[in-house]
Amino acid sequence: MRQIMTLLLGLAAGIAGAQKLPEPIKLGTSLPMSDHQLGDATREDDATATLGSLQKTRGLLVVFTSNSCPFVVGNGDKSEGWERRYPALVSQARKLDIGVAFVNSNEANRGTTESTEAMRARWKKYKYQAPMLVDHQHQVADAFGARTTPHVFLFDGTGLLVYTGAIDDNVDSAKKVKKNWLMDAMNSVAKGQMVKVPKTKNIGCSIKRIQ
Repeated sequence: MRQIMTLLLGLAAGIAGAQKLPEPIKLGTSLPMSDHQLGDATREDDATATLGSLQKTRGLLVVFTSNSCPFVVGNGDKSEGWERRYPALVSQARKLDIGVAFVNSNEANRGTTESTEAMRARWKKYKYQAPMLVDHQHQVADAFGARTTPHVFLFDGTGLLVYTGAIDDNVDSAKKVKKNWLMDAMNSVAKGQMVKVPKTKNIGCSIKRIQ
């Protein structure tokens, strides 16, 4: 009995330890790590970029993403995934003078599906039209408290967080979307208005952090 109890306590401790992730930043928080250099997977010359340099007059949209998560890339006929909506988001952001950065923090899978080369190939194939950045050691994800792919964070022109969560309410089909939370938030920011729904539940695969 004592051995069983010890085993159970050990498993519980392991589970508790695995769940200790950084908390997502709160609304009104300033853009974290704005001067931190991230690798730019869209270029082949070892170039880097910072989130601060990508911010525009009306703000910055940061999207934590993945090359392999079904919530991003889709799941056959079952789900489109959110990735195919990225170009439209970027196009609208440009019209509104909001910068965009896609960030890949899946450090544990960097040697396989989440390599820089794989990121660059996917960026070209799906025409993201905004930088795809490599978050080494998931430092930026930890600073944001990002949990999933995707997980979006929208900052206004002063660099304060005004929306965080999901892109919209239907990962399976763009045609069935009823609530365009992120797009609505961007439009509000561009008009200098309060975001009506500033926080939603982010849904996706866990960011693959190293232990």
